[in-house]
Amino acid sequence: MTEPDRPEPVRDALVDLARAKGVDTWYRAADGTDKPVSRTTLTRVLAALGVDASTPEGIRQSLERHRREQASHLLPPCVVARAGRPARLEVGTDSRVVVDLENGGIREVPAGEPGEPGARTLPGDLPLGYHTLRATSADGWVSTPLIVVPDSIPTPERRGWGFATQLYSVLSDRSWGMGDLGDLKSLARWSGSALGADFVLVNPLHAMLPAASSDHSPYWPSSRYFADPVHLRVDTVPEYTALTGEDKATVDGLAERADRVRERVLSGADLIDRDVVWQLKRAALQLLHRVPPTSEHLRSYREYVAREGQELTDFATARALAEVYGPDWRTWPGPLRHPSSLAVRAERERLAREVEFHRWLAWLVDGQLADAQAAAEEAGMSVGVVHDLAVGVHPGGAEAWALQDCLATGVTAGAPPDAFSAQGQNWRLPPWRPDALARTGYAAYAGLLRRVFRHAGAVRLDHVMGLFRLWWIPEGSAVGEGTYVRYDPEAMLGVLALEALRAGVYVIGEDLGTVESGVRDALAARGVLGTSVLWLTRESTASGEEDPHGAIVPAHRWRRQCLATLTTHDLPSSASWLSGDHVELRHRHGLLSGPLAEEQQAADLLRRTWLDEVARAGCATEDADGAIARLVSLHRYLARTPSVLLAAWLPDVVGDVRSPNLPGTSGSYPNWQLPVSDTHGRPVTLDRLSTAPLARELAAALAPAASTGGSR
Repeated sequence: MTEPDRPEPVRDALVDLARAKGVDTWYRAADGTDKPVSRTTLTRVLAALGVDASTPEGIRQSLERHRREQASHLLPPCVVARAGRPARLEVGTDSRVVVDLENGGIREVPAGEPGEPGARTLPGDLPLGYHTLRATSADGWVSTPLIVVPDSIPTPERRGWGFATQLYSVLSDRSWGMGDLGDLKSLARWSGSALGADFVLVNPLHAMLPAASSDHSPYWPSSRYFADPVHLRVDTVPEYTALTGEDKATVDGLAERADRVRERVLSGADLIDRDVVWQLKRAALQLLHRVPPTSEHLRSYREYVAREGQELTDFATARALAEVYGPDWRTWPGPLRHPSSLAVRAERERLAREVEFHRWLAWLVDGQLADAQAAAEEAGMSVGVVHDLAVGVHPGGAEAWALQDCLATGVTAGAPPDAFSAQGQNWRLPPWRPDALARTGYAAYAGLLRRVFRHAGAVRLDHVMGLFRLWWIPEGSAVGEGTYVRYDPEAMLGVLALEALRAGVYVIGEDLGTVESGVRDALAARGVLGTSVLWLTRESTASGEEDPHGAIVPAHRWRRQCLATLTTHDLPSSASWLSGDHVELRHRHGLLSGPLAEEQQAADLLRRTWLDEVARAGCATEDADGAIARLVSLHRYLARTPSVLLAAWLPDVVGDVRSPNLPGTSGSYPNWQLPVSDTHGRPVTLDRLSTAPLARELAAALAPAASTGGSR
């Protein structure tokens, strides 16, 4: 998808250069007007792509270089073809062209027709996978990656429902101060077996930056390739039962300290503190690591290390280096700032024991993730665990260090100002470089998807529109001074479809906010489900986003291929929406765009409009004025939509009035640190959640929407 044609006020070399590199020179604002991108922004964004546009001469030379490269390259940087569809390819007239298949073997590509000797047609029966395309040239063979992808991803064959929650917030009597993978298993077993749920959707479980340098947001991780060991259930680690003597006493003492941490959270005295929990777990896991493994465990571990390869080694090395030199690799000594340096190799050998410890932790987490999905399937869930993939990573974390050659520097990703965020958003994430992705055959992107998909029934992709374009903001600039940079959607969606098909998972795209025309249709055509949130489901503006002032969309007009819910982790809880407390909360934190009275009036109108629609649709209960009754009625209405997946916000079953996150705040609100709590703000355990009467009422409201036939 390229920048749409539009008359340019000044047609010059900079505009041509930007367009050639996939950088938009204008964008459509939320009010429908076209905004030009400044020359300063274009220059800085091009610099982040390694293109000199700082002077007229630099622009001219960069443009000429680009044109020469386009003309001289026998093969493109990467070729993506759909299985079953012959693909046209332009090569040299006398070239021999072959395909080296992923699993061995060579396929010859026939010569072109007499009238078109340079045109070749890739066979439509090439197998799915990552192959290599080779062609002869005057200097010998040249090659490029060839990825053969499926047309689409399978979608659920029947409707299903489940709970959505932030895993860290769901504590049980065995939690060490925050929810863990053992609690995820329990949640899946309870909701699947007792309530008939088909899935449980959790926040990203990616590895976070060590220590308090992180803001605890699961959407700002250190690495998405591997999950954070803070989620481990310590007493189910294989070596736990083999502990003896002083080591066992030490671990027992750590468990007692963890009990006190948990009780302070559940009493309301403390917030969830991931760093404190990790200090306790790390100390225990270090002792467990000293226990000699059984031959079976050792074999499993070695197979895992071999499978994960260099990516695991780089991740474990980064974790070990962070413990010595600080959590942000950009502050490390210069020779250590690139993973391939000799200095890093020397430090890896010096810190071999620590590196091995972090490899072992990654293996443990992988095993417990597998156990959680297995427990969900055993409980009868048709989908299982739905994991969440963050759109990017912390610029100082392990992934940004290991993949820095594929990430842009000097810019951050975000979103332009729109109807829901008048100032726009700066996520402080380094974006993928589209040219580097293509040049490397999308290997880093594919490897990321492969790992997140491995132990999932489905995966939610945060800001799925980023597969088409991302808003790049030059560092130090205002959010509105950015521009969109284009990605190759055929490649991004193709690799996504290939990895999802191989893993057997469904894919859910978070496509809320500003969505370019045609994007939702393109996603749906490839089998990527969308996301619909009741409070935001309004008629669209000319720019494609939900208009907060537009008419609500009745149930029968909702999309079928989507996940439908009342709220999300970035929005107020349902109880807060129904009471109107969320407006006062945003006012206290200076987040309202207008006077408090006007915002309250608008919120009241929205609530009344939706409740009237619920009543009109015949979904209201007899006691329609009670908060619980209204919540049940809203879920009944959700079940009236054709949406294939329906999600209830787990904290709603106890009337939690707080959102886990209040976007736009930093320090003034306890983002990502709140346990699930009842209407009065009292934290509740997973045991209490599972016995809450409202859980069964919400399940009953959603379950009739799911047919009993079909299989995954």
